[in-house]
Amino acid sequence: MQKAKILKNGFEFRAMICPKCKEKIIHPFDESEFNKFNNLKNKEFHVKMRLVGNSYAVSIPKEIVLFMREQEKIMNDMVRLCFEDFGKLSLNFGEGLNKIDRRNLK
Repeated sequence: MQKAKILKNGFEFRAMICPKCKEKIIHPFDESEFNKFNNLKNKEFHVKMRLVGNSYAVSIPKEIVLFMREQEKIMNDMVRLCFEDFGKLSLNFGEGLNKIDRRNLK
């Protein structure tokens, strides 16, 4: 077995791959984190918009923020907000994301 890294839906999995039969064994922790991500991704949150000064604010559920911190993604005070389509906003936490990257994260 040889150590390897596998990319799937933007996640990097640590794995062991057999060079002869190509069998893959994914690290259980990485698989668990991927399952947590999928559960959050498929969950629908209902949050309120609040008026704060001359702007509106929407709260981000704690479980999403905690998951992002666990993944060691850098969270700055500033995020990128895009009006993508009628009735659709996107909020990007990572720096250096361009439009192509955002589409791949969906």
